[in-house]
Amino acid sequence: MAFIAPLFTGPLDVIGDVHGELGALRSLLHALGYDADGRHPEGRRPVFIGDLCDRGPDSPGVIALVARLVSEGRAQCLLGNHELNLLRAAPKSGNGWFFADDHDRAKGKYPDTTPAHPDQRARFQAFLATLPVVLERPDLRLVHAAWQPGAITALRAVPEGESLLAFYDRHARESDAAWRADALYPRAIDEWRTWGRSLEDAEARVPLLEAMGRSDQHFQMSNPLRVATSGVERLAESPFFASGKWRMVNRVAWWQEYTDDVPVMFGHYWRWVSAATRRRFSRGEDNVFGDTPCNAWLGPRRNAFCLDFSVGVRYLERPLPAGACFEGRLGAVRWPERQLVFDDGEYLPLVEAPAD
Repeated sequence: MAFIAPLFTGPLDVIGDVHGELGALRSLLHALGYDADGRHPEGRRPVFIGDLCDRGPDSPGVIALVARLVSEGRAQCLLGNHELNLLRAAPKSGNGWFFADDHDRAKGKYPDTTPAHPDQRARFQAFLATLPVVLERPDLRLVHAAWQPGAITALRAVPEGESLLAFYDRHARESDAAWRADALYPRAIDEWRTWGRSLEDAEARVPLLEAMGRSDQHFQMSNPLRVATSGVERLAESPFFASGKWRMVNRVAWWQEYTDDVPVMFGHYWRWVSAATRRRFSRGEDNVFGDTPCNAWLGPRRNAFCLDFSVGVRYLERPLPAGACFEGRLGAVRWPERQLVFDDGEYLPLVEAPAD
C-alpha cells in the first residue's frame, strides 16, 4: 500500500474528525447535497480527514459507512491517530467500544457507545490497514495532524511492501533503543514509579514530570507515523489532564512554520467555534489557534486550515436542554469553492485572518 496516495481529482468535500457521531455525519452529508447512497448530483466526492471513531455514540456505524463509500470508489479516507490505535489494538480513553472487554465502560465512561460486534473487529482493522497517511494533488494536501517535512520525507521513502504496523513498530523499536541510552532514562523510570498510579486520576496533584515529558516528546517525534497522525509535540510548561491522563507535552502549532505554496488541510486539533465554548470544554491544553476565527486560514502564508470543530465533545453535551444546540460541530470544506459547511447546514466562506 502507498502511505502517500493521490487525492481524487474534481470537486471535493473534505470532512473533519467525526468521532462516532453518525447522526452528525448523515446531517452533514445531506447539507452537502449527498443522497443516502453517498452520491452527489454534481459528481462531488467526500474525503475524510481521519478520526472516524471514539467518544461518540456509534463508531461502528461511522466506520461501516465510510468503509462502504471507500470500497465503492465514492470516498477517500485518511488514517488518524484514533484509527492507528485500533489498528494496533491499543486500548485508549474513548475506544473501549472496540474491545470485548470494554475498558471505558468498566470505569463508568462513555456508557452510551455502541459496541463493535466480534466479526466487525477484524473487518474494521483490515479496512484501516489500507488507509493512506497523506493524500495530495497539485492544488491541495491532506494529512490528519501534521505536515512536518521530516515525517513526510520518511513516509515517501517507506520500503515497498512494508505495512503500517511494521513501519510503526520498526520506528518504535529504534526509538526505544535510543531512549534507553539517554541520560534521562533512569530519571524517567523513577518518575513513573513515583507517579504512575496518579497519572489517570484527574483529581491528583501531579507536577510537571520533566524526564517523562522528554520521554513522551522523544517517542512522538522519532516516529514519522505518529507525527503525521498526532502532530508535533514539545515539553509543556505545566501538566494538564486530557483524554484520560495527565500529560507533560503540548501540541505545537506546526502550521506557523508551513511556508509551502500548496494549501494543506488537517484535523486532530480541537478548534472551537467560540471562545465561550473553549472555556467550557477545554481540557487545559494550549490554545494553538489563539483568537483566529474558526473559518480563517492559518500560518504565515494563510494556506493551512484545520477542520476539526470539536464534534468529539458532544458526549459531554448530552442530553441537550430544550431548545439548545450542540456547541461541538462537524464541518467540511468544499473544494475548490473554499467554503466551510457545518452539520446544521450553516455555510461560511474561508477567509484570511489578520496578520499575526
